Amino acid sequence: MVTSVTKGIQVDVEAKYQAEFSNPHQHHYVFTYKVTIINKSQHTFQLLKRKWEIFDAADNHKMVEGLGVVGQQPILEPGEVHTYVSGCNLISGMGKMKGTFTMEKLFDGQLLEVSIPEFQLIATIFDN
Repeated sequence: MVTSVTKGIQVDVEAKYQAEFSNPHQHHYVFTYKVTIINKSQHTFQLLKRKWEIFDAADNHKMVEGLGVVGQQPILEPGEVHTYVSGCNLISGMGKMKGTFTMEKLFDGQLLEVSIPEFQLIATIFDN
């Protein structure tokens, strides 16, 4: 697991290779990642947008941007936690992801760019 904290918003990420949905002979590797967002600040925030950078060992790079996460724009009061699971496909068995969440402080409308820590995507037959 990797962790980053931006002005009291903690983001933890765990990635897992999904061998049962992958086909290495056809250069198709599936990964899931679990993201946990913890509001350790004294303010209420709403997650508005996400932006991901996805890299793989075949030298591919793509940007993915959109509203919310998995169809939600959660509001986190101080001390609250939001967890979700998503996934990505790569054409090689190794890669990495990193990104940002745009969050709005509901008290005054101030926007905050929250760092999503870089994490590795590695296909292994021993992954648990």
